Amino acid sequence: MPDKLVPINKIAALMKSLEKKGKSVVFTNGCFDLIHPGHIKLLKQAKKYGDILFLGINSDKSIRKIKGPSRPVMKEKERITVLSAIEYIDFISVFNEPTPIKLIEKIRPGALVKGSDWPKSKIAGKEFVESYGGKVFTIKLKPKISTSSLIKRILDNG
Repeated sequence: MPDKLVPINKIAALMKSLEKKGKSVVFTNGCFDLIHPGHIKLLKQAKKYGDILFLGINSDKSIRKIKGPSRPVMKEKERITVLSAIEYIDFISVFNEPTPIKLIEKIRPGALVKGSDWPKSKIAGKEFVESYGGKVFTIKLKPKISTSSLIKRILDNG
């Protein structure tokens, strides 16, 4: 298990430890199927909103429900391996639901960050995070860069 991976049942203890150390936690999430420059920009910018960046990633099962049977391209363990190598990420957890709301409720981040392709009103966990004084931010993304567009480009050139 990569050292950044935190099972759901270990989050409470981790959060208590970080709180005792006075660390502020930022949360973002996504499928992160094929890592691209838009993902890196999001992670780098998100990290600026706190001391610790906690990343929630959709499980393979969750991605299939959202994106269809041909996805994910990279399986969960592969995505975790790649994401664990990214310096901006401190911790990773996997969630099975369509949204990370249960994960957000366990983590209680001071900041919740998503790409600007998400209207703030549609960001899962927004109301919860704001209910205790947390902030919600969107990061302007690189235009025309997405996993779906990369897959299309690969197929068109194949």
